Formats: sequence, C-alpha cells, structure tokens
Amino acid sequence: MIETPSKPVPSEPAQRGNRRSAHVLSKTLVAAALVATFFTAFTPALFSTSLRDQMAVLLTPQPDNVDAPVTPRPKIKIGIVSGHWGNDSGAVCANGTTEADVNLKIATLVQQKLGALGYDADLLKEFDPRLTDYQAAVLVSIHNDSCDYINDQATGFKVAAAMSARDNNLANRLAACLRDRYQRTTGLPLHDSVTNDMSFYHAFNEISPGTSAAIIETGFLNLDYKFLTEKTDVVATGVENGILCFINNENIAPTAAP
Repeated sequence: MIETPSKPVPSEPAQRGNRRSAHVLSKTLVAAALVATFFTAFTPALFSTSLRDQMAVLLTPQPDNVDAPVTPRPKIKIGIVSGHWGNDSGAVCANGTTEADVNLKIATLVQQKLGALGYDADLLKEFDPRLTDYQAAVLVSIHNDSCDYINDQATGFKVAAAMSARDNNLANRLAACLRDRYQRTTGLPLHDSVTNDMSFYHAFNEISPGTSAAIIETGFLNLDYKFLTEKTDVVATGVENGILCFINNENIAPTAAP
C-alpha cells in the first residue's frame, strides 16, 4: 500500500499573505462589478462612441462655479406700424370712427403682447423716421379697409408680402403665417384682393432689405366693424400669432381661398 505524502503546513506569514491576496482580489472583483453596472445603466448614446471617448466624457472636469452669470441673448426685434397714425385719418366711418384709431388700438395691443413675451417690439407711425433702414426680424404694418358698403363679399382680411425684400421666400413665409394664424384665430375669411398699394407699400422701400415685412388689412370697417371694434383683443392676437408663427418657424397649412 502506497502512502500519500502529507502536504507541508504553510507558515503563519505565508497564511497572512494568502489572506491579503484574497482580500485584494475580492475588492477588485467588486469594483469591476460596480463599473460594469455603471456603464450598463449609462445612456445609450454613450455606447455609440469608442471606449476611449466614453472615458474622456466621464473624466472631463465640470466647471466649479455653476452660478456663473450667463450672457443674456439679445432680444428679437419686431416692428409694428400703426397705419395712418401720425399722418392722416385713413377711412372715416359715418359714426366718426377713423381707420387710424382702429389701427392704433390693434397695433398697440400687438406691441404689448409681444413685449410681454420678451420681444423688443416697436410701435411705429405711418411715416416714422425710424423706418429708414429699419433693421428687425419682422415688420408688420396694420391697416383696415373701407367704411363704405361695397357688396356682401366685402368682408375679411388681406395680407401682402414686401415685394422689395432681399429674401422673397422669407417675406412670403411671413405673409403665409399671418394668413394662416389670423384666419384660425379670428375666423374671418381671406379676401383675395391685394392691391399694388399693399404689395408696394412705401415702408417696404424704406426699411433695411434684410427685414422681412408684410402688411395686413385686418378687416372691412363696414361688414366687419363690430368684430374689429368689439373683439379687438382677438384681432390683435391673430396678428401676434402670425408673427410668432414666423419667428418660431412653425408649420403652416395652405389658407383656404375665398
């Protein structure tokens, strides 16, 4: 019978070394598991880059002063022309109401609404000296049509883009936004009878060519008189929504023709 030689018993220092190695190995395995868990829970976008890039992102130091002041962005400038204001009365109705007065009430509300949203909105007169080389994101001139009865179809609004604009696409988009949002907001129909006085409105040739501009006649001061004078806030909101549509590059649908 062959006897198996007995294994030598390790010395006490060797036993302590073995225990220390096992402890270090245990810590290493725990750390590896934590790292693996961290990367598994991290955003999917992180895994689209190489491991080196991932680690670079994780190790990039963040600024210590999170309360550092941020440079404010300049306000978007918008010009609102109140038709006939400071020049003449425009159309005069039988009850004494003038187009200039109606235009000013609407234009003032539009300017106030845009200002409340943080825009730098100017309220301009018909022949305001500031119109010379006026530079803004948008310029809209607000007018209204005749006080006289023409026919039963003389109702609704009109919009024309600045034909002298440097970028006709932008001017046409502004006009499209005004048509779409004004009709949706007020419910008034589009009256497709734009005149040369609108398309070649004098202010279009005075402002900077880089300013996108349009003119809107918000209604007829005959069949639409009650709506224009009693629902002035709705009228102003319709113009405001058209401008915001353009500023925010919102989607627009083709406006139904009359």
